[in-house]
Amino acid sequence: MPVFDPSATLHFVINGRSGSQDGDATRETIERALSATGRRGELHFCEPADLPRVASRLAAHCGSEGSALVAVGGDGSINTAAQAAHAAGCVLGVIPRGTFNYFARTHGIATDVAEAMAQLLRARPEPVQVAAVNQRLFLVNASVGLYPDLLEDREAWKRRYGRSRLVALGAALATVMRSRQRLTLQIALGGAQREVRTLTLFVGNNRLQLEQVGMVSGPPANGARDNGRITAVMLKPIGTLAMLGLMLRGAMGTLGDADGVEHFSFEQMVVKPSRLRRLRRTKIAFDGEVERMKPPLTFRVLTTPLYLLKPPPDDREPPA
Repeated sequence: MPVFDPSATLHFVINGRSGSQDGDATRETIERALSATGRRGELHFCEPADLPRVASRLAAHCGSEGSALVAVGGDGSINTAAQAAHAAGCVLGVIPRGTFNYFARTHGIATDVAEAMAQLLRARPEPVQVAAVNQRLFLVNASVGLYPDLLEDREAWKRRYGRSRLVALGAALATVMRSRQRLTLQIALGGAQREVRTLTLFVGNNRLQLEQVGMVSGPPANGARDNGRITAVMLKPIGTLAMLGLMLRGAMGTLGDADGVEHFSFEQMVVKPSRLRRLRRTKIAFDGEVERMKPPLTFRVLTTPLYLLKPPPDDREPPA
């Protein structure tokens, strides 16, 4: 476990464009909570393009002084901070300000800034499972195919219509209606290889998200949210109407029962696109961000956990 000194200065890295709350209000809420408890903290606002550089610098500093890097933003911003904290070996804190906030909600962190701050100031580091695709860490999910296109469309819709779950749903419908992409993938898993045709390959590292669409069911063993495995979901090539039906099943939490869906859990899996695509970088999404990577793509659970400032058990929000 990283050294953590509760009296050390907390360093907040803040994506100024995340969430619907005003940046000044967020600053005031954080500063008010720090002042009320006598805790020390420094706030570092930055543009999205500067977030990786700033997070890496602050994480190295936090690791050397036994402090925590606190990410303020949505799942994408939290991913960037988590990547830096994991690499530097420092503790991560989270103040969620995104649309879905799957990572924070999974670990009982409130989505209200004031409540999340109150939890943070009483929290202690606990290990949480993280996964990676090649060298890129992800907390919630990573995917190729249709899902990265959906995320790009969703960001475009957010810029035009604002940030809400209704806007996200509208963007998803628009993506499905125009998508014609089919992937041919070579998958190596557990010593065996096979070729699959799919609309999208989605790999989930977040039980809450998988529960909501019906990919896992029942309470986790001993209340644990991590089990050392991640879950792959593949959509078979189907028509637009059938795809809309799958979206409806996902909204109702019954996607796991659909004929057009295959899902399985694993620790490590290697994915190669068709030969025609292997010379090109593959578009991949992770925790709401999209970039291109050179194949093959290795999805795996990392052996070293991330140490997250989690509220005491009786202070956690029920995952919902």
